[in-house]
Amino acid sequence: MSSLYDTLGVKKGASDEEIKKAYRKLARKHHPDANPGDNDAEERFKEVQTAYDVLSDPEKRKQYDRFGSQNGRPGAGPTVDFGNFDFGDIGDLGDIFGGLFGGAGRTRTRAQRQPQRGGDIEAEVHLSFEDSLRGVKARVPVEMTTACHECGGTGARPGTAPVICPECNGRGVKAESQGLFALSQPCPRCRGNGTVIEQPCPNCHGSGRERRIKTYTVNVKPGVKDGTRIRLKGKGEPGLNGGPAGDLVVVT
Repeated sequence: MSSLYDTLGVKKGASDEEIKKAYRKLARKHHPDANPGDNDAEERFKEVQTAYDVLSDPEKRKQYDRFGSQNGRPGAGPTVDFGNFDFGDIGDLGDIFGGLFGGAGRTRTRAQRQPQRGGDIEAEVHLSFEDSLRGVKARVPVEMTTACHECGGTGARPGTAPVICPECNGRGVKAESQGLFALSQPCPRCRGNGTVIEQPCPNCHGSGRERRIKTYTVNVKPGVKDGTRIRLKGKGEPGLNGGPAGDLVVVT
């Protein structure tokens, strides 16, 4: 039977940095997203993940070196709690692993609820030569996503409101125990929001948003040059979860 060191392709006395480097290389190579439909690659990926979880933890590695198992029972094989695994160790791969293991699922759910700034919008204004010389107040129509005018952005039919998700009781996540694994994933019913809309707004169909054209007046100073960027703070896309709106950038 191959050892965890063999799984990562390193020697038993390998340094922490050597173990991490080998893990990153193998994780990228065998990740299911890079090998869709390849069951062998998925199994190999899980083996690599298990090996790294043990060998990257000093205490687990010490027990494994002594007993052949990080739980002190010879031959029992390593056990891994992916719910406590820090996916930040592998940088950008943390986002890729999010759909597989609970630790990343909880992180993603928290991120969904945090206020997020809205996106910036860029629009062009075409000026005549005379207007660019003397300056002008230009009207700029901009198509953007705004809160639904019917429901005020709640997504629920006017007169109603979103309710606490009955499947996760408002937590936004569901925890499942599968033997030695502790998995926590975003609630499939409310998608991590903690609330559900029983009666969707007929105008936005539950999204809470709609596309509308808004017109802004921009003060263009005399002598403006082509390509000048005029930024209007807070006039861009609305933020999420109470976050600030983005900016409108008008290009002459």
